Amino acid sequence: MKEFLNEMGISALVLLKVALIVAGAFVAERLIRKALRRLYLRSGQGYEDRTRYRFFRNATRFLVGLIALAGVIYTVPSFKHLAVTLFAGAGILVAILGLATQRAFSNIISGIFIVSFKPFRVGDLIKVGSVEAGTVEDITLRHTVIVTFENRRIIIPNAVISDEVIVNSSINDEATCEFVELGISYESDLDKAMAVMQAECEAHADSLDKRTPEDIKRGAPKVLVRLIRIEDSALLLRAYVWAKDPVTSRQMHYDLNRSIKLRFDREGIVIPYPQRTVHIATPITVKNA
Repeated sequence: MKEFLNEMGISALVLLKVALIVAGAFVAERLIRKALRRLYLRSGQGYEDRTRYRFFRNATRFLVGLIALAGVIYTVPSFKHLAVTLFAGAGILVAILGLATQRAFSNIISGIFIVSFKPFRVGDLIKVGSVEAGTVEDITLRHTVIVTFENRRIIIPNAVISDEVIVNSSINDEATCEFVELGISYESDLDKAMAVMQAECEAHADSLDKRTPEDIKRGAPKVLVRLIRIEDSALLLRAYVWAKDPVTSRQMHYDLNRSIKLRFDREGIVIPYPQRTVHIATPITVKNA
């Protein structure tokens, strides 16, 4: 081992310097992270504070590591000589590295724009383009991590997100209006079915009352139910039910599907099967003259 280090031009003093650089980088990264935590996570860990903390923590880790790597290369004579040779005499290599890092810098700039303009934050429920909706878990210099409802992590480069349409369900008001739709048969009592849907939706524990004092004064219902479409085999009813956030609204929707179906069964309201009427034309018999 000693002979190998001597061949590489690494002395005990150089090893000591490398150890100090690595230790200094580790301590500096920890101190900066602690300062960022104290700065951004002291006010109840709001979405914006958590977003800035995650982004700057990841950026600090990258920059400190990069500076430490440069310090090690500069300290070790053989590494320094190799680096100078590569970057001074290999123009093609530099060009290739420049093209390879172009996308990386694009992701970094896009990440800075995301943190600055805040189209979404850590903890927001978003949908990016055709990607499945999920909660933002982390924002790094290169990419954003989204956790889906199936607990799958979707890693999306920041530059890709900047070019896509983002649906954010949490940015200003998390309250969500959920559409609960069911079809009833033409023979069923329409008014009774609408009243049943309204009663079941209003009775749900997560149903949120979004009426203004003026709405309550004029007798507006907590949940509005409307006949939205007359289809081939059914009358389609829709209940507009509010919940405190998108996740709660989706869970409430599943509960209401079951409770309304069971209540329809008790009240004699029929949810029809698709029906088709087929007419078979009788062949015309032509008699001989």
